Amino acid sequence: MNRNKLTKRFLLLSAALTMALGQSAFAGETVALNLDDAMLRAFQTNPTVSIAQYELDSARASYNAARQSRGISITANHDSNRSGNNDAPKNITNTHSNTLTAALPIFTGGKLSGTIKQAKANYQYNEVGVQRTYNEMRSTVTDGYFNMLQADNIQKLSAESVTRLEDHLKNVQAQYDVGVVAKVDVLRSQVELANAKQTLIQAENAYQVAEANMNKIVGLPMDTTLKLDNLLVYNAYDKNMDDCLAYAAEHRPELMQAKYGVDAAKGALLVARSGHMPQVSASATQALGSDHWLGDNRTKWYAGINVKMNVFDTGVTLSKIHGAEADLKKAEETYRNTVDSVNLDVRSNYLGLREAEKRISTTKLAVEQADEDYRIAQLRYMSGVGTNTDVLDAQVALTQAKTNYTKALYDYNTSKTALETSIGVPMSNPATAVKVQAAKTAKAVKATEAATEEAAK
Repeated sequence: MNRNKLTKRFLLLSAALTMALGQSAFAGETVALNLDDAMLRAFQTNPTVSIAQYELDSARASYNAARQSRGISITANHDSNRSGNNDAPKNITNTHSNTLTAALPIFTGGKLSGTIKQAKANYQYNEVGVQRTYNEMRSTVTDGYFNMLQADNIQKLSAESVTRLEDHLKNVQAQYDVGVVAKVDVLRSQVELANAKQTLIQAENAYQVAEANMNKIVGLPMDTTLKLDNLLVYNAYDKNMDDCLAYAAEHRPELMQAKYGVDAAKGALLVARSGHMPQVSASATQALGSDHWLGDNRTKWYAGINVKMNVFDTGVTLSKIHGAEADLKKAEETYRNTVDSVNLDVRSNYLGLREAEKRISTTKLAVEQADEDYRIAQLRYMSGVGTNTDVLDAQVALTQAKTNYTKALYDYNTSKTALETSIGVPMSNPATAVKVQAAKTAKAVKATEAATEEAAK
């Protein structure tokens, strides 16, 4: 094993150990995470991004191979044979031959150009596929992040509801003890508190599931405790429907991939039709042969033009053409269907965004009204002019209003992410961005140091 292979193995082993130790270091610990950190971690650890890049590398290699097939190919061949006569066992002959042939395609009837066109379209398809993976990864991380924020908010609201009901139960119990209210008020308050505690348990479980899902997305151990920095907030979106549709028509990766699918099908059709065309190539051969090793005597050379054409193949080529034509029509219909699907996706996400936006203002007002209603209901009950049912109903309404407001913020933020993904807003690999920024910083520091040294001289 040479030194380069040993070095590569050492680096791979070091990377694996670093990743393993890095993950174990976070096991059971608390990690502060904002949305940018989550995005960077996901891009560094999630295999989806790596898979898309490897697919692009493979497609690039196939495209290069197709283009290079237009050039000269040189092949070397060696044959060693031993023969004899059954009637004369001792009469054994050895023959050794070597040939070196250079060949150049001159005319392929569209086979080469079709193959190159197909390979180029496949490369472009995978190139867009990397961008599509980036966009989808941004959506996955953002949705997971917002989902955890939403679960945390619901958990806190459920805890607030339990606290309010506990305080209310204490007041009811105190009034019952002095004979002001009936036992039914105590029982009803206890039932409502038990129901609120059950809701809190469910909310806590939902939060733990959301946290585990977020850990999976960013590549952290499942038992890591996450402390998210960002909050669900409202930031206005200024694009209208027409702007979004126009942007999607130019930038949505699925549309570009469908277009490249049509180009690849056209290339495949050219390859199929080339089966009815003549194949012309030029070749030159140098031959060497003798009865002893290495066979370097009796040299001969050949040069000429080769023309080959399929005359009859029982309809095989024609069937391939018909199949390629059907594949082309299928690709064209797929593109048309993708256009309609993208337009529907954009419209749906845009309308969902605007719907959630309207709910934010209405639910915010409802929270203020429900909070005042609950305060008044409590005062009326303490004064003996209101009922326990009024207080409990007001508490339920307040919890529901706050939940609706939180859900409106969550729906708005997730709809905004979905809309940006559906119109194809490009997402760059944050890991690459960090490397580029680090390189720029290092370059700037180096330039500053050089200037300082020059000034000192």
